[in-house]
Amino acid sequence: MELNVKEELIQDKLPIPKNEMERILSLSELDLDFSDPQTHFKDLAKLAAKVAGTSISLVNIIDSLTQWTISNYGLDVEQMLRQDTICQYTIMTDDHFEVPDLTEDERFKDKSFVTGEPNVSYYYGIPLQVTKGLNIGVLCMLDHQKRVLEPEKIELLKIIADEIVGRLKTQKVLEGLKAKLLESHHTQQKVAHDIRGPLGGIIGLASIIRDQGEDNQMEEVLEFINLIHKSGNSILDLAEEILSAHKPQKKRVGNSLNDFNLLIFKDKLEKLYKAQAVNKHIRFEVITTLETESVPFSKNKLLQIAGNLISNSMKFTPVGGEVIVNLDLVLNDFSETLIIKVKDSGIGLSQDAISSILSGTSGTTDGTGGEHGYGFGLALVKHLIESLKGSLTISSEPGEGAVFCVELPQN
Repeated sequence: MELNVKEELIQDKLPIPKNEMERILSLSELDLDFSDPQTHFKDLAKLAAKVAGTSISLVNIIDSLTQWTISNYGLDVEQMLRQDTICQYTIMTDDHFEVPDLTEDERFKDKSFVTGEPNVSYYYGIPLQVTKGLNIGVLCMLDHQKRVLEPEKIELLKIIADEIVGRLKTQKVLEGLKAKLLESHHTQQKVAHDIRGPLGGIIGLASIIRDQGEDNQMEEVLEFINLIHKSGNSILDLAEEILSAHKPQKKRVGNSLNDFNLLIFKDKLEKLYKAQAVNKHIRFEVITTLETESVPFSKNKLLQIAGNLISNSMKFTPVGGEVIVNLDLVLNDFSETLIIKVKDSGIGLSQDAISSILSGTSGTTDGTGGEHGYGFGLALVKHLIESLKGSLTISSEPGEGAVFCVELPQN
């Protein structure tokens, strides 16, 4: 077994890269939506299995608490606690991580996927590097028996891993281009709508002058000309507005270009975190505000912010407890504010703990079900909220649960 590690172990020897905060920030820049099927990686997952000669191949992305499988071949899996994975060790290396026999490795021999279905015993993983040393996930191959991979096959697998990262980056670029095209389309519609009125007025007034011919009275003609002049100026003003739109200006955070609203937000959160709640026997509910649930806004980083808060609340909520998420979009005359409130019936927080979270100095604590923490989830949330010019407040008492409230301006 080879492992070129840059390792820093905490608690029960959990592997955490020394650049973990930088790693999850680089992942956040991709702004992945784990609730959407990643069909464009299916061919690569299958190809990796065929090259390695294994029955299973997975494309896994690892955030602060969870391993998300965005594509799979030979094994139907969507997510797993990071602490239970083999891939958490692979992101510690710059090259690869191989376990010839999982049944004899103290770290993995008691894992459910080794002792039960799918009864795997061999593992080979290659980190997915966005840049040197920043591993956001893993391309891994698993099998029921030991495999020996020739150097040529290993090189092919590394090429596949690079292609996966390339497609992730391309996907982000394409989403940006799509947003710009939609913006251009909306601008065209606005221009057509805004120009139609003034032009219609000019044409109508000119027609009146033409039809009246010699019957035109000078005063009426002058009035018509004055109205034509005003309509013409309104078109010039509109042209100036269009031209000034290309000048640098403050970018609006919220817009309709992402086709995102409270109902879609709710659906995605339920798809992503319902399984975690069921596994821990926690009641999980997402509630939206009826009046604004269909109003569009930007989805930028929202799944990461809400997801980390939900995972954190579930971590500290005991069996039989509940995690309730309230989503609201407050509309004022000149502003819109998205409010995400995550309330749990967990063990609660002391004022010192709240202060540590808000100051960015909080550490890591085990959850009520033995879940291990990596200490970066809430730090990422705080960073993302601040980057979006938002705010985070926390109210709690030990033993009374906690409420995390995020307010994000959308304009």
